[in-house]
Amino acid sequence: MGTLLKCYKPLFSIRFSPFPNSLRSLQFSTRSFNHPKRRNPIRRCFTSLSTSSQPLINGKTVEPEIPSSDLWLHNTMSKKKELFKPKVEGQVGMYVCGVTAYDLSHIGHARVYVTFDVLYRYLKHLGYEVCYVRNFTDVDDKIIARANELGEDPINLSRRYCDEFNQDMVHLQCLPPSVEPRVSDHMPQIIDMIKQIVDNGYAYRVEGDVFFAVEKFPHYGQLSGRKVEDNRAGERVAVDSRKRNPADFALWKSAKEGEPFWESPWGPGRPGWHIECSAMSAAYLGYTFDIHGGGMDLVFPHHENEIAQSCAACKQSNVGYWIHNGFVTIDSEKMSKSLGNFFTIRQVIDLYHPLALRLFLMGTHYRSPINYSDVLLESASERLFYIYQTLHDCEDILSQHDKGLQEFILPEISNVINKFHNDFFASMSDDLHTPVVLAALSDPLKTINDLLHTRKGKKQAKRIESVAALEKTIRNILNVMGLMPTSYCEALQQLRVMALKRAKLTEGEILQKIEERTEARKKKEYEKSDAIRKDLAVLGIALMDSPNGTSWRPAIPLALQEQQVASS
Repeated sequence: MGTLLKCYKPLFSIRFSPFPNSLRSLQFSTRSFNHPKRRNPIRRCFTSLSTSSQPLINGKTVEPEIPSSDLWLHNTMSKKKELFKPKVEGQVGMYVCGVTAYDLSHIGHARVYVTFDVLYRYLKHLGYEVCYVRNFTDVDDKIIARANELGEDPINLSRRYCDEFNQDMVHLQCLPPSVEPRVSDHMPQIIDMIKQIVDNGYAYRVEGDVFFAVEKFPHYGQLSGRKVEDNRAGERVAVDSRKRNPADFALWKSAKEGEPFWESPWGPGRPGWHIECSAMSAAYLGYTFDIHGGGMDLVFPHHENEIAQSCAACKQSNVGYWIHNGFVTIDSEKMSKSLGNFFTIRQVIDLYHPLALRLFLMGTHYRSPINYSDVLLESASERLFYIYQTLHDCEDILSQHDKGLQEFILPEISNVINKFHNDFFASMSDDLHTPVVLAALSDPLKTINDLLHTRKGKKQAKRIESVAALEKTIRNILNVMGLMPTSYCEALQQLRVMALKRAKLTEGEILQKIEERTEARKKKEYEKSDAIRKDLAVLGIALMDSPNGTSWRPAIPLALQEQQVASS
């Protein structure tokens, strides 16, 4: 493997897979990212929200009103929202810090990668070609400690948990990044960057270790707002009396007994945590790129140290936008492995549909803290069931009509669609306000249910055409948001199965209860029938009566509903 070029121009030519619903296959070399004269005309395409033929009102084609696609993102560096302007027109380079792979990932991790998956999808939807780099840390103190506990090779242990993480991302419908580099595969690049930092006078060697001298970098603290004197040893900075300043951090650690190591100019050892991301982002995106992201806990020290390292290696180093998501909390305390107050993604999706977890995470603005609770997950699960049931009902009725149906719709339906489009673009372009988008689903979903199930709606002119246009609009938005299931029917069944698991019931037991209730009602034993309904409601099973009989659906358990009402 070759070493980095001067100032870390990108080395690797990356081929991009097409994003669902995009107009074209997106393929380009990362070498173009830092070429100031290379300008490709940006193509902002909204085809993932539109159709091949636009709806018609009174026989005339209606073009949906498309608002400005300007994207505003909150930049941690400036502490304010800024208009997003990529360094190379039409192309975006984005690096997101990945997991340290030594255990199953928790829902705090899920929040990070759902957040940046939403950004990745939306950038693509706006027509950008995106090179999304998300690394794996597979060389680290925590990995070594865990491997020693288990008597396992650290690299093999980490590889196993990288695979587990990727499975979690598939469940959450997070698109795979363009590149997923691992530390163990990039030692030449890491060593070369450390050499440049040392040669430039920003680091010093102590025995077999190399430390970054923070006092040599006058802008240290610009991202976090911290001063060097605030960084006391022992508080997220390793204690080591050999360091010139307690805030200095390790670029290279000398080998210790029983640890993996690599040869270097300073002797055998391994890299410090922070240097890996500087080296790998430079290798794939160049020394200047658009977006660097991660959880809020990475602002200091990790991202602060990255900035110092990268600028020390190459003074032109620059990231346009630093983006950080808020914490997942439990009882107002940050969820983390170190505190032991976490739920793994696997634990949650064992009881809840993975897309219910995604919906829950998107239900709060990405920069705000989100408090994990059963009632919020139950609420997300119930909402997801409602969305998919409505769209499944659409599929049922549309399957009964000619597929060559003309797309005539009434002005009031067109207004609903256009308002939803406008709300979508306005909210997403305002620093990814996903909660507003999810709330905006209510009107088109209600309109569909009115058309399908109310007496007035069933008599509406152009009813089927309107249902088709509304379903297509919602489906396309769900695709962009990463909430579109493979099949509505399959997702509904999965949601039912998980509701039964949480209720500790079988479907046969519920059907038996429904039968008992039906008999009680026939005998006018209304107290008994009400008791059966309430007993099931307590367990999160709602009964629905209709002329065709009684059916059931998942619901928020009664006790949690009361808790929700009390808290609000």
